[in-house]
Amino acid sequence: MTKTVITYGTFDMFHIGHLNILKRLREKGDRLIVAVSTDEFNAVKGKKPIIPFEQRAEIVRAIKYVDLVIPEENWEQKRTDVDKYDVDVFGIGEDWKGKFDDLEDKVEVYYLPRTDGISTTELKRVLSNFDSTKVDALKGALDVIDQIVKELS
Repeated sequence: MTKTVITYGTFDMFHIGHLNILKRLREKGDRLIVAVSTDEFNAVKGKKPIIPFEQRAEIVRAIKYVDLVIPEENWEQKRTDVDKYDVDVFGIGEDWKGKFDDLEDKVEVYYLPRTDGISTTELKRVLSNFDSTKVDALKGALDVIDQIVKELS
């Protein structure tokens, strides 16, 4: 029997932390579904992604660990998706710890640790303060991009 895993996220400025969580979730099952938050839903959440939804979804779709990408359009869809896609495992970053415990009546719920030293919020902060003296701060981000390229090759 196939074990299906699902996760949700914005996946803006895709980085090694995103890749790590997708890889770890795929290890929990045979099939990984990723719901990428639409631009409209991100607006409801108070987020303004840099990369448009269609491009974020295409990037996630290209990851070898991902079997299916669907749009995330509202908070309530998680419970519906669990039934619709016959999901066995729900996983998401530990920054959401406790927020989705109500799904435990239907699926196993996992909150995965973040990758140390990387976050989309931090990347955006560094970029918003960019000037020629902050080039060193971006070297770490470039190293992350190199890791992603190697992982995808």
